Amino acid sequence: MKRTTRYIIPALVLFIVGAALGFQFDRSSSDGSMDELRKLEEAFMQINRNYVEEVDAKNLSESAIRNMLEELDPHSAFIPAEEVERLQDSYRGSFGGVGIWFEIVDDTARVISPIDGGPSQDAGVRAGDRIIQIEDSSAVGLTNQGVQERLRGEIDTRVRMTVERLGVEDPMTFTITRGEIPLYSVTGAHMIDEQTGYVQILRFAQTTYDEFKEAVAELEAQGMERLVIDMRSNPGGVMESAIRMADEFLGRGMPIVSTKGRTMRDQSFRASGNGSMRDGSVIVMVDPRSASASEIVAGALQDHDRALVVGQRTFGKGLVQRQFPLPDGSMMQMTTARYYTPSGRLIQSPYDGGGQDAYMEAKFETLEQATLDPDGYRASIPDSLRHQTAQGRTVFGGGGIMPDHVLPPDTAAAPVAQAIYQRAFSPLARQWFSQNEQEIREEWGERRDAFLERFAASDDLIEQMLAPAFAEDARSDFGLRLVTDEADARPDNSVFHAADVQERQDMLATFVKGYLAQQLYGSDVATPIYRQLDPELKEALKLWDEADKLAMHHRSNGTTGFGDARR
Repeated sequence: MKRTTRYIIPALVLFIVGAALGFQFDRSSSDGSMDELRKLEEAFMQINRNYVEEVDAKNLSESAIRNMLEELDPHSAFIPAEEVERLQDSYRGSFGGVGIWFEIVDDTARVISPIDGGPSQDAGVRAGDRIIQIEDSSAVGLTNQGVQERLRGEIDTRVRMTVERLGVEDPMTFTITRGEIPLYSVTGAHMIDEQTGYVQILRFAQTTYDEFKEAVAELEAQGMERLVIDMRSNPGGVMESAIRMADEFLGRGMPIVSTKGRTMRDQSFRASGNGSMRDGSVIVMVDPRSASASEIVAGALQDHDRALVVGQRTFGKGLVQRQFPLPDGSMMQMTTARYYTPSGRLIQSPYDGGGQDAYMEAKFETLEQATLDPDGYRASIPDSLRHQTAQGRTVFGGGGIMPDHVLPPDTAAAPVAQAIYQRAFSPLARQWFSQNEQEIREEWGERRDAFLERFAASDDLIEQMLAPAFAEDARSDFGLRLVTDEADARPDNSVFHAADVQERQDMLATFVKGYLAQQLYGSDVATPIYRQLDPELKEALKLWDEADKLAMHHRSNGTTGFGDARR
């Protein structure tokens, strides 16, 4: 136990906490709250004064707060002061930094690309630069988080960064003035074909709605007539942004979501009718990592038959949470209400005590059934949790959004194909690129359009990339190994038969092109290439006939189209 004496006056601290939360206990309260508070105060004081060893009062108080919140529900949580700023950055959608994408290669951060117009680009930093020093300390050996922590800081402050550059003998030092760097929540927007747009929503920040509108406007300018909204792995975030996004698709007065709490007044949020996307076919993609605000959007569009929801059942987090700051800068993130979809569905999965482990175990049991046996899962849901959409389709409450079309994981797919899609070959591609980087950058670095149109990974390139994977220790170096004898293959252990890899040369070539595009031009250019490998997206794109029928229902009610100029 850490031997640190930090005597405090517990009563004062507890009442400061009460004030921070916006309430005070009534000393004459008949529910016993004041008596329980005194009990907590007395226990803290006695431990702090009389325990056999000196105690760390901060650790003691934070442990007590964590345990109180764990008694409430699985999602209420204590957030230490040192983590609050990073969390708030993700909600704000920006932070103070130098504006680079980077990855760690051989213990050194390599710049993938500076953000256009960002501080690093203005200072002269280039893609491919290796960051070897930040201020007066070596940056070699730092983790991703370590590099981020040293480069981030208050806007308009300066940081010195020293890099090694290919073809330049001496290190180069840049003094960079930190700026406001966007944390984009909408990414990968592109046209899949002449009429189909694709947008991925990573999370819901304060900037998400504006990002979404901008992305859709760009796609409309390219001729988009129908849209895929990919919210797979979207954990949620700012509820207001989700409501504003759903508003874009719904007619005036249509309910989007409602909330009900104990001390908060019940609220109902309805569409303004001013959305620019109330027509046109829409497919929404979700999976078990889609939660909270992403479930608000999926639930609203499903209940109004406005979009076809495709994928796997969502996580089931239907809780409205507020952040309550504490005096030392830490905070409690606590559930204050539950939200309900337009048809009245509570999306929150049940929690009946038993702790976090029991909650997650029960949740993933139902997620597994909903994914692998969707018909059996639907049949098991009681009538009390069955609801009707605007057109009379049955939808289900009691835990997450059940898609209209379930796309189970393709367990029959070849393990090699799964590995390529999941980018398991990235370490091999990274090593090949490091060995050939100067040549690749000289040929393609300033020729993005030509790269996208003409570059194709040759058989010789792929053979060079895969060669190190045949070594006996390849699995420890690269995470996978290739063997020539099929009897030695162990796909479950990332040991693949070389002939199986050879059969998927086309997939590997697409992966390599995507990887190089990411290194040369960034994620926005690479994402459309990687998406060509996405098996779930390929299946979703076969379902436009059903999505078109839902869109026709809205057109018949006099709504306007994707091209509506009101935005």
